[in-house]
Parts: sequence; C-alpha cells; structure tokens
Amino acid sequence: MTIPPPPKPEWAHHHAVWIGFPSHPELWLEDLASARLEVAAFGKAVHAEGKGEQVILVAANEESAKAARTLAGNSAKVVVEPFGDIWLRDTAAIIGGDGTAHDFRFNGWGGKYDLEGDDDIGHRLAERARMHVEDHGWILEGGAIDGDGTGLVVTTEQCLLNRNRNPQLSKADVEEMLRKDLGYTQVLWLGDGLLNDHTDGHVDNLARFIGPNRLLVPEGAENDPNWRIYQDAAARAERAGVEVVRFPSPGRVLNEDEEIIPASYMNFYIGNAAVVVPLYGQENDQAAVDMLARLFPGRAIIGQRADHILTGGGSFHCISQQIPAA
Repeated sequence: MTIPPPPKPEWAHHHAVWIGFPSHPELWLEDLASARLEVAAFGKAVHAEGKGEQVILVAANEESAKAARTLAGNSAKVVVEPFGDIWLRDTAAIIGGDGTAHDFRFNGWGGKYDLEGDDDIGHRLAERARMHVEDHGWILEGGAIDGDGTGLVVTTEQCLLNRNRNPQLSKADVEEMLRKDLGYTQVLWLGDGLLNDHTDGHVDNLARFIGPNRLLVPEGAENDPNWRIYQDAAARAERAGVEVVRFPSPGRVLNEDEEIIPASYMNFYIGNAAVVVPLYGQENDQAAVDMLARLFPGRAIIGQRADHILTGGGSFHCISQQIPAA
C-alpha cells in the first residue's frame, strides 16, 4: 500500500484559504453583525492587500453572501455553499501533500451540534475547487490534528480517542488510519485539551507546530485554569523528543455568565504574509504578538479581537482551512 505524502505545514505557501462567514441569525443572535465584522477583518488581514493569499469567504446563503461582499470589498472572493456553521477547519477537506482533498466524516463534535450541510461541505468545496477528493469513513476534524510537514502530527487523547467519535477504533487503529489516509508516520499524543472546550480538546487550541519537530505550548501561571494541562502537554512532547517552545497564555477568561471559556492564543492562523492571532483584552496580549513576531520573521503579526466569533465556540484558526500551493 502506498502511503500518501503528509499535508504541508501551515507555514508553507498557500494558494488560497477558505473562511466561513456567519450566515444563520438563529445561531448567532445579537452577535451576528459583530461576528461578521470580525470575520471580514480577519480575511482582510490574511489577504494583506494582495500580498497574502486568495481569501474565499464561504457563505451559506445569498443574504449572507451579500453581506460578505459588502464587508470584504476586493479582499475576498465570496462563494455560496450551504453549511451548518462556520467552523471550516473541522468540516472542510484536509489537503494532502500531493494536493488530494481528504474528506472525513463529521458528526457535530461527538453529536453535540448536528447542523444540516456540515457533513458534506468539505466534499462540495473541494469539488468546486476542482480537486481530486478522497472520502474516508471515519470521523476526523481538522482542528484535532496539527502536522509539521515531516510526517509528525500532534493530537490529544481526549479528542481522537473519545468514544463519541470512533468507538470502534483503538489508539493503534487511529495511528494506522492517520498513516494510511494522511501520511502521518509519527503521532505525538497529548492528554486533555482546554477546559470547557466543546470540541473535546482540539489540539489547535492547545499546541501548534512552528517548525519541524518544534512545538509551541502555552506556559500559564498556577491560577490559569489550564495550567496543569499545559504542563502535561509540554512534558509529553519533551519525552517524545520534540522541542518545546513555551508561550504566553491569556489566563482566566470569562464570558458574560462568569463561566471559563477556552480562550487561547494558539488559535492563530499562519498566512503567506501575516500571522493573525486572537486577542482577549488580557495583559499577555502584547506579549503574544511580540513573541510571534520573533517566531515568524518576515510575516506581519496582526492581533485582532475575536470576542463575537468566540461566542460561537472558536476563533480564527477554527473558521479557516488553507489550500496549499501546488
């Protein structure tokens, strides 16, 4: 059996990026207009006045497409494809190293949010882009994995071994499926993801590769609700021989109901011209921007608030899926 080349790392050159555009008033309620402004601003930062990549805003209906065109101007192409919600990191196809679009099953993050259109939006977008599509029969969300381009991938046991995803698969089975379908030859297993993350611990909120065998993990103070999770992640990575770079954490971030939310600087997006990082009005916001500037020289580091996107459960990385250059 031929093993496919693994997906290119996010810092490799992109042809374009799909970004989900808030489309359903019944889901976003009073946050709809503000979330649309934040998404459009994110798209403009990635487009970087033509110095970045092509931005494709995906709207679920004509009304939202009209709003997207108004807000985006010439910074994005707008397409209409029905979907449940904007989290294309999880529902769009994962593009392999040979350009194949790998489309996996999606079950609403373990049956939490079953929304019409989310189960096949990945296939439809890939076909629209005239890609060769391979459909896979097991559940995998793009935010659950992050690769360094060499065949090494990081994930969490909380998500990929969760019985609400693929109860028939063992840990060894999951490793074999990642190898067979996506070309990942080594799996770095972290433990739990962030507290109160409805994705059951997606790794793109916890740890991100910033180079081959080089993993970014938040530090956090002992009063940080995720401090023990960060320490465990760093220890597991170091034991596996992965270089760990520690990064600021936003700390304890609460919503209007005084509940802890899974706010993370790790949900940044690495574009051709810019790295866009979500900010939360916390004291470490500027430290996060400054450190990313040192880690990604040659790219603009743009910190943007994503408070209203976050009410839906994610941020910039969650709503985007890059299309690597050929």
